[in-house]
Amino acid sequence: MNKLLAALVAGLFAAGAFAADAPAAPASGAKAAAKVEAKAEAKAAPAKAEAKMEEKAAPAKKEKAAKKEHKKHDAKKAEDKASAAK
Repeated sequence: MNKLLAALVAGLFAAGAFAADAPAAPASGAKAAAKVEAKAEAKAAPAKAEAKMEEKAAPAKKEKAAKKEHKKHDAKKAEDKASAAK
């Protein structure tokens, strides 16, 4: 049992030493950053376009809601006049 534990611990140390010695993949800072930034912008572009469309549509929606409210108000007035005339 002791030999087994010693072998496992030695294996962990060896794996740690191997991982520390392995050179990291050399990536040029500017190129890697540019790629990451380009990917982020590509993902954000549809969201930005959608936000712009919603921004443009917001005043139209408000205007449409206001017209609908006026229509309801006018219908209520006409109903009140009709009931008062009876």
